[in-house]
Amino acid sequence: MADTPIFEQKNVVVTGGAGFIGSHLCERLLKDAKVICIDDLSNSTAKNIDHLMQFDNFAFIKHDMNTPIDLANMPELEKFKVQFQGVQEVYHLACPTSAKNFDSLKMQTLQSNSIGVINSLELALQHKAKYLYASSSVVYGPRRGNSAFVESMEGTMNHLSPRGCYDEGKRFGETCVATYEQVHGLDVKIARIFRTYGPRMKLFDGHMIPDFIVDALEGKELTVYGDESFTTSLMYVTDAISGMVKLMKAAPGIGPVNFGGTEAYPIMEVAQQIIGKTNSASTIRNEDPLPFMSPLGLPDITKAKESLGWLPLIRLEDGLGKTVDYTIAHKRILGL
Repeated sequence: MADTPIFEQKNVVVTGGAGFIGSHLCERLLKDAKVICIDDLSNSTAKNIDHLMQFDNFAFIKHDMNTPIDLANMPELEKFKVQFQGVQEVYHLACPTSAKNFDSLKMQTLQSNSIGVINSLELALQHKAKYLYASSSVVYGPRRGNSAFVESMEGTMNHLSPRGCYDEGKRFGETCVATYEQVHGLDVKIARIFRTYGPRMKLFDGHMIPDFIVDALEGKELTVYGDESFTTSLMYVTDAISGMVKLMKAAPGIGPVNFGGTEAYPIMEVAQQIIGKTNSASTIRNEDPLPFMSPLGLPDITKAKESLGWLPLIRLEDGLGKTVDYTIAHKRILGL
């Protein structure tokens, strides 16, 4: 069932599909698939997918993946004929990523990285669907000098730390995925996604780039959570999407794959670029780092290049320009 849809297009499920990365993924998949977007909107917004609701091949289901789901018995999915065709692919992205509200979402984060992952795997198992788990660079643990993270590295971290429910949670999520592959022979993929930016990132949530843009447009101070030494890997969202789509198409057994930018950008320089692109007179101030905004290592993307023919294409200056243009064009929708 997973490889041969009964009808003209495959059915694809995207959990967390109304989020920042998830909404871009839904948009990309609509080119050649019917997309079932599942999201409980606890840390995302329906505005991200409003433009997709016009398409007959798109459906939105408000549902918390921490509880099981039966797509075959949902009247709103009758047009997808799930009871006959089933589901061919499941992308699991549902997980809070709020920086400012991290503490208040700890239980949701813990559940998303355990119960939610298992429920999404059960959905894939029920339909014998291909499965992709959106993991994170945090599974490698803290930055190790100047060396890049290779997929074969074993991560080390403090699983009892204030952000353990996310960092260790992502590692446990990968364990769940590997176990379903080992026990059930499920065709699973693990995408280790490094720091990603672009249009539709949640505003005023501690993610520095969108907040930089808004503050610069309004002539306010830009807040950098960290000092001048804070550097980060940055990847434009469409590059992340192309990587996940390529990985889903890959043969089984490929193992985890890194997707990210390979250059360490000083976050102070990123802030200065945004001030320049918005013609702003804003200044920059530093504050103590937020738990969710810790410095992360760089990815080694050799595997993605050689196995998938993937590499990031969007330069930082171009990606920032696209993000600034989006924010300006959507100021009213964004409530600015």
